[in-house]
Amino acid sequence: MTTTKQRTARLLILAAGVLIVAAFAGVFVIGMLLAAQQGKRPVVGSPAPDFSMPLYKDYRGGLGETVRLSELRGKVVVINFWASWCLECRKEAPALEAAYRQYKDRGVILLGVDYLDTETAALAYLQEYATTYPVGIDVQQTIARAYHITGVPETFIVDRSGIVRYVAIQRVSASDLSREIEALIAE
Repeated sequence: MTTTKQRTARLLILAAGVLIVAAFAGVFVIGMLLAAQQGKRPVVGSPAPDFSMPLYKDYRGGLGETVRLSELRGKVVVINFWASWCLECRKEAPALEAAYRQYKDRGVILLGVDYLDTETAALAYLQEYATTYPVGIDVQQTIARAYHITGVPETFIVDRSGIVRYVAIQRVSASDLSREIEALIAE
């Protein structure tokens, strides 16, 4: 027969165990976040990792020309990682297209980086959202690894000299894009 003291002791041991597991999990998550911020993921003020990316030709498929980030020096570059299966990417798609149309004649380039997607699904997505800015495929996730992305959507804005000036590890809004782009255009 179990006494009240024994039950209380067991509950306290169980609660302590749960707290220890939760503490270790919290330390692990914080460590992962710090690792992403310290020296791996490009942060504001750091050079943007260079990359080259084959661009989709059109909505019918196939790859066309290749764009290289370093060749875009002198322009403000918005790099957006996305995927057709990403719900938040779908929510931000209109804002990205609107920003591209608003700023493309003012020295701003928007590059869409298709992440872990099939060509068929990606092209259907681009057609659905009437995407007109350059979009390419991240072959073997080399760009995603260089930028240490943890998911999609993620957006990096690079200034004219190749320095990261804005990082969003979430969906970006039209107002965020406008504010950041306008500030870099004004420099």
